[in-house]
Amino acid sequence: MNGFDSFDPHWVWISIGLVLAALEILVPGVYLIWLAVAAVITGMLTFALGLMLPAQVVIFVSLALISAFSARRFLRDSPIESSDPLMNRRGSRLVGDTATVTQAIDGGTGRVRHGDSEWLAKGPDLPVGARVRITGNDGAILLVEPAMLLSAGTQDPDQDQT
Repeated sequence: MNGFDSFDPHWVWISIGLVLAALEILVPGVYLIWLAVAAVITGMLTFALGLMLPAQVVIFVSLALISAFSARRFLRDSPIESSDPLMNRRGSRLVGDTATVTQAIDGGTGRVRHGDSEWLAKGPDLPVGARVRITGNDGAILLVEPAMLLSAGTQDPDQDQT
């Protein structure tokens, strides 16, 4: 008696589904989970109906295509919104803040200090110590313009509050 006499193909499909689901956690891509769903359903149908291997493969491929394309359409129509869309775009988060020129902006480029960081900056020619407002970014280069004088009652976010 060998180990294949009690071989149950539905456990193979369910195991493949669980492995694919675990891989989705390790390598996120939002596609392996749909293949995992197809494999688990194929395993359950194989157990319930006693399907032969060709039918199992046809059912798995069909379910995989249906689930992947359905998920793609659902995610296209209802995209996942981030609670913080600027999370990995630090330069974009700084738009509207003020900074201080640390290397004169000459010929359109220089350096500015924002908080404890120095950034390359593009903008009109300004001397060291000038206050600028960040208007955008071009990759890791901040786009700046001269800051307007702060009106009474507003506080410069870069100045210490002592």
